[in-house]
Amino acid sequence: MNLKDFKWTREPKEYKIEDDKIEIVTKPHTDLWQRTYYHFRNDNAPVLQMETEEKYFSFIVKTEFAESHHRFDQCGIVMYLDSENWLKGSIEYENDEYQHLGSVVTNNGYSDWATTVIDASVKSMWYRFSRREDDYRIECSTDGITFQQMRICHMHSGKEKIRFGIYACSPEESSFKAVFSNMQILDCQWEPHDGQQPEKDC
Repeated sequence: MNLKDFKWTREPKEYKIEDDKIEIVTKPHTDLWQRTYYHFRNDNAPVLQMETEEKYFSFIVKTEFAESHHRFDQCGIVMYLDSENWLKGSIEYENDEYQHLGSVVTNNGYSDWATTVIDASVKSMWYRFSRREDDYRIECSTDGITFQQMRICHMHSGKEKIRFGIYACSPEESSFKAVFSNMQILDCQWEPHDGQQPEKDC
């Protein structure tokens, strides 16, 4: 894939783009969140994405975040359409014992957050983002080979052209270097559902 196809939404002050690697140094008080529970709206994280109208594909990236050290430091995959319609998958640092591996889906200006607790010693993670028309799946992997599902979701504004890629941010008074590598675009790795069909109306 050609990294020249990727464009910034909110270009960070400090970053480096090489042929096979991207580094982003986060700024304090950067985040993506809309309304739910916390009530605030934060829409200032740097996002690097490419556009596509392809309805079936998968995007893979490896993230490394050895320097993350403060609550909510995070980096991962993103599909940012506009301030009120986007999704992201990442690990958010919590403390020196544990972190949150999770995803946020924001439709029509309201975010949700689904997480699981993992050990704080984890400092790298692979993600796979897959599209089937206007439905999406986020997966994670520790080795880039075996992926586990994190979430399936529907995006109300995700029917036509979309933008997808990577992001990094530090919602509190912090900064760290996030490293992205091994980026690939593949044929859709999310197979059609072959299980029980929905029941027909009587």
